[in-house]
Amino acid sequence: MNIIALQTDIVWENKPANFDKVHRLLASASPTPGDLAVLPEMFATGFNMNIPAVAESHNQATELFLAQTARDYQIFLVAGLVAAGTDNKALNQAVVFTPQGDLLLRYTKIHPFSYADEDKYFAPGHELTLFNWAGFTVCPVVCYDLRFPELFRLAVCRGADLFVVVANWPKRRKLHWETLLRARAIENIACVVGVNRVGSDPNVSYSGQSQIIDPHGKILALADDQETALVAAPDLDDLKKLRERFPALRDLKPQFLGNI
Repeated sequence: MNIIALQTDIVWENKPANFDKVHRLLASASPTPGDLAVLPEMFATGFNMNIPAVAESHNQATELFLAQTARDYQIFLVAGLVAAGTDNKALNQAVVFTPQGDLLLRYTKIHPFSYADEDKYFAPGHELTLFNWAGFTVCPVVCYDLRFPELFRLAVCRGADLFVVVANWPKRRKLHWETLLRARAIENIACVVGVNRVGSDPNVSYSGQSQIIDPHGKILALADDQETALVAAPDLDDLKKLRERFPALRDLKPQFLGNI
């Protein structure tokens, strides 16, 4: 089974245009049934604080598009979107759809990006979510979550061995993106998929650099700063053998994770 990372140049607040981009890139990757495709954070709108313009309730346009796309290609599909919340705040989420077009899970970003005032418009999540794909236990996270290694450790303690990071990560912090993705793979002896956007929005420029990384820290597939579909097949047997041969995770002290 392949992982397909779809790095798009998101059109600001234009959902139909972004849906078309996804269809085009996904078709170019020739997915096979059961593959796992991943889209960036807020793929349909751009990283956006205009809540009335971008937030949707369950089963509105973006989720319907994702469900139909997953069903059409018979794939698992992970994507970032903005869901309506409560108390005038929205939810920055990663959702997962099955090859049957069913919503499998919904993860709410635990760490809103306070540096850009995201916390003023988006409520934080409070729980990790995991799902099974091709023998892997997958944990989706969103952008700024990447800076919090304790979140990844907690997921590993719960069985995670593949992390999917959906992001709108700015070009000016490109080095951080590249370094932290590899660090999360190496320290957790896990595969990591980081899917960023390219282009620019009214506030920020993005350099892409989406990548698929194996548990050794080796980059299996790397994008540049253009729209593209990365494809790679992670090796679950190799991951299991590495964890057995180099058993660092057995030396974890979960009690030091506290109450997170």
